[in-house]
Amino acid sequence: MSRSSFTPNSASSENSTEPEVDAGIEQTRRTLLLGALASTACLGCSPPARAGEDPPGSDERPQKGDVLVFSEGDKEGKLITAADVPAGGPPIHAWPKDPNTSVVRSASRLNEILIIKLDPAELDEKTRARAVDGIIAYSAICSHAGCPVTAWVKSDVGDQEVFKCMCHNSEYDPRAGAQVVFGPAPRRLAALPLALADGSLSVAGNFIGKVGGAQPG
Repeated sequence: MSRSSFTPNSASSENSTEPEVDAGIEQTRRTLLLGALASTACLGCSPPARAGEDPPGSDERPQKGDVLVFSEGDKEGKLITAADVPAGGPPIHAWPKDPNTSVVRSASRLNEILIIKLDPAELDEKTRARAVDGIIAYSAICSHAGCPVTAWVKSDVGDQEVFKCMCHNSEYDPRAGAQVVFGPAPRRLAALPLALADGSLSVAGNFIGKVGGAQPG
């Protein structure tokens, strides 16, 4: 009696379990299929940008049409206007910025620029041609060992103020195309032609001359 009552219960239990097992298998199949379809769809996807990764174009050299922004100080990242550049110095340190993408080209230290305003009458002909109302721009990287040019001081060999690299005391005269007037630097600083766009300074052409140091420090 007990056996006859047990048998139907066992059969019923087995029958009720089978649909659950089938449903689980079917769900697994659907999950695998959806995963495969998603993977296939993303074969052509671009990899996501990693946190902290420099945006495209940020390491490219200044290009015609780029605007100039402050690279340091309270106004860092803001557009530089002609009125921002003090007559007679000191120079302003700047980065080029793509006006279309808003990318600041600060991923390479070789893109930092010195901007200074001098009396146009003091500039030689070639330098004046690259200037805007006496405002001229040069690479901020010393041509000797690639140190930053940070000082605006009276020259060791004359009465005028000049750019000076404090690493090895190379001096450059911005009035004459930033030619070397003192120290071990082998060549002048690269010059950057300027223009004025809506009151803000912009790049009028590529660097003239080689940017960066000739030898390690």
